[in-house]
Amino acid sequence: MPTDTPLEGDGLQPRLAELVALRRSAHRAPPARRGRLGHAGSAPSPARGRGMEYAESREYVPGDDARHIDWRVTARTGRAHTKLFQAERERLTLLVADTDPVLYFGTRVRFKSVQAARVGAVAAWLAQRQGDRLAAVRGSTREPPIAPAGGTRGVLRVLDALTRWYAEPPADDAGLDRALEQAARLLRPGARVVVLADPARAATISSARWAALAMRHEVVVMLLVDPLELAPPAEALPFLSQGRRVLLDLGSAAVREHWRDRFVAPLEALQNGLAARRIQVHVVATDDASDSWLSPMPTAVVA
Repeated sequence: MPTDTPLEGDGLQPRLAELVALRRSAHRAPPARRGRLGHAGSAPSPARGRGMEYAESREYVPGDDARHIDWRVTARTGRAHTKLFQAERERLTLLVADTDPVLYFGTRVRFKSVQAARVGAVAAWLAQRQGDRLAAVRGSTREPPIAPAGGTRGVLRVLDALTRWYAEPPADDAGLDRALEQAARLLRPGARVVVLADPARAATISSARWAALAMRHEVVVMLLVDPLELAPPAEALPFLSQGRRVLLDLGSAAVREHWRDRFVAPLEALQNGLAARRIQVHVVATDDASDSWLSPMPTAVVA
């Protein structure tokens, strides 16, 4: 069962304590899993060293660790040989945060911005459990990315950034495309990219940019939605427009169809387009448990 932390705040702004408490959610997933590029936790380096995976044997030289003597090759050749192992390098998981003002909205449980921070926290803890280094970036004209770091220290730096970024719309937000542009400069082949985004903003990203990311990296896109966007009430819905109260008649078939064309159909098209590029897509509503995307079940869009 998906779980949420009792330390959650008022749903308007994320709190660092609640993001830290989401650490337990990462234990719902396997400690390591293979992505599209075949990586599981640490990624192998071309360099030969003292990792865990056997690479080859060579003749023993003074100073080599006697514990790694290859006795079979030694017996066969009559000369002492030592085992060499594939050196490992930590994979990078990079969180790319959409901080567009449209995310600072919600009708149930919490704002989409708070859910973005919480989903990002679950992804960060999961990456740390799988042995990855963590980094984060948003579309900023002033703030540099959160530099990669491993272990709990790396996670806490990312969680602190998510807490700040999603407390209120940053004044220097330059958009999701800018964030992805900055991300491309940080990444090396084989990294994992977790994008936290509003569907409308994700839909503005060019197919070429998504394709370029997916070609070299494992890409996971978390689309943050509000239940109202997917399933509006059947009765009239009140809005405030220029200080005036306006009632939207959602009992009308024409209005409901227009609503679907505005919110649901673009979301479905975005999901299909990203999936066609072998990008993992999860739709997370504001009233979902923040670790619900870890469940092995397809995401359904409610019309």
